[in-house]
Amino acid sequence: MDVTRFLDLAIAPKVLFDTLEERKDRVRFWVPRPGAGTDLSAYTAVTYGAFAADVRALGSALTAELEPGDRAAIFAPNRVEWATAALAVQAVGGVIVPVYPASTPAQLAYVLDHSDARVVFVDTPALLAKVLEAWPSLHDDGRGLRRVVLLDAGLDAERVLAKVRAEGRAAPSDEALARVLSLTDLLTAGAARDAASPGAFEARMGAVSLDQPGMMLYTSGTSGNPKGVPLTHRNVGTNGKDWLTLNGPLVPENAIDVLWLPMSHIFGFGEMNLGNTLGMTSYLSDPVGCIALVPVVKPHVFMSVPSHWEKLAAPALRESDPAAQRDALRACTGGRLAFCLSGGAGLKREIKEVYHSAGILIVEGYGLTETSPTLTLNRADSFRFDSVGKPLPSVELKLADDGEILAKGPNVFGGYHKDEAATRAAFTEDGWFQTGDVGRFTEDGFLQIVDRKKDILVTAGGKNIPPANIEQHFQGDPRFAHVVVYGDGKKYLVAGVWLNDAVVDAELGALPASERTAAREALVAARIAEVNAHLPSYETLKAFHIFDEPLTVERELLTASLKVRRKKVVEVFRAELEALYDRPAPARR
Repeated sequence: MDVTRFLDLAIAPKVLFDTLEERKDRVRFWVPRPGAGTDLSAYTAVTYGAFAADVRALGSALTAELEPGDRAAIFAPNRVEWATAALAVQAVGGVIVPVYPASTPAQLAYVLDHSDARVVFVDTPALLAKVLEAWPSLHDDGRGLRRVVLLDAGLDAERVLAKVRAEGRAAPSDEALARVLSLTDLLTAGAARDAASPGAFEARMGAVSLDQPGMMLYTSGTSGNPKGVPLTHRNVGTNGKDWLTLNGPLVPENAIDVLWLPMSHIFGFGEMNLGNTLGMTSYLSDPVGCIALVPVVKPHVFMSVPSHWEKLAAPALRESDPAAQRDALRACTGGRLAFCLSGGAGLKREIKEVYHSAGILIVEGYGLTETSPTLTLNRADSFRFDSVGKPLPSVELKLADDGEILAKGPNVFGGYHKDEAATRAAFTEDGWFQTGDVGRFTEDGFLQIVDRKKDILVTAGGKNIPPANIEQHFQGDPRFAHVVVYGDGKKYLVAGVWLNDAVVDAELGALPASERTAAREALVAARIAEVNAHLPSYETLKAFHIFDEPLTVERELLTASLKVRRKKVVEVFRAELEALYDRPAPARR
């Protein structure tokens, strides 16, 4: 596709309206009805025209709720209305604050309070219950939450509030329900306001500067509270322009994608906005259903995470004949993939090579929330499977003396919200953003990631070991939920292991209960021996402990985006991990 006309910087909602006349009757989203699965006849079409009309109506209504620069949180699973709310907020100069649906009430309360969110859009009874539980703890000084908007008209706030109270959880007073509105009511009010003041919506949208924040994302919070990352429209727009320049020509006209990535993450929100820009049609799905949907929809574009690429490839990997493998892979992916992107973690090289042998290139890159988000990408005409690509056109990268990746460019954020100390710590004295990742450049200019700087373990023998490099060997094994490597300052490394009980129990079958503990130990020991065989001796795991107590968001052992809080896990389970060193010293290999 020729993307030349899409390269001028503009705020995301304006891009939707600038191309509306030519696309208004085309389908923007196919939305599954409950239980639809892969039955495409059970999907409902939402045209570009209908989508834009709702963005316009909601934006018109929000002029009475938000001043330019005000924040509005979105706490909901993916749905068209999530995108509607986001673009409407940005169109009137507001700042969206996505909140991960897995967040606890305390985590939600922190984000709402810290961001001074004026409005929160919410969906599902479970998430509304979290909003109601968080509400009493929010500051009430005139700067905070004043409106809760229900994305689903069928959501009964009174019933949810009664349930929260019955369970003995914190809850707001009945008067708070007066601040709860349905999206339907706001759309009606906004359409009337728009009709009464023609041109007012365009004027408000036209006044939004590229240098205003358009979104504020919160970091995972692997140590301490999450940090608010304001990104301007210019930050995100510049990154989008670079992305389109490199990848846009690979996307065919009228492309179809399966959109399941959470829009609460910049990866998913970016995919949605890419679709608006290039005129794509998106089938909405979820993390579980998307795998079965792909061969039915036959998308041209699929953006996903490593585990999904591995699941799609599973039938092909069972084939030994190369031709049969290619046929199986094309059948599993629908046979029309033109652009594929994997993110969130590193995809195994052997998986990338299997796809590539079938004529499917999976592109990987590297970036952070603070960089809007992409810093490097592999390209169709220049890639290495052992790298995360080369810097984008607008990005400057260099390595510090200790190997830390430093970045500059118009996509790099200006500083953390309400946190001058963290902002100072994030930049060098001469203005380079410190990514916290350790990398190296290949002789031909590709960036390779070594590890997170702060997660490197230093053994008693002086070896610097990135634990993630060891842990990633277990990520593709469905029997393992989490593996945490331990051993800073020790003579050797050990590991805490958390199993996927359902998978392990199925594998052990009808084994008597008296034998299951030993069988689980043997299963883990065998897998660790396989991993150790591929590691240098100083990185091998010499002992392990299987924990039955799961890692959860509620106990702050996982972030809201389900990443392991390493320091917290070590703090909670230190005694068991230390006890592994009380056993006889393992034999060296």
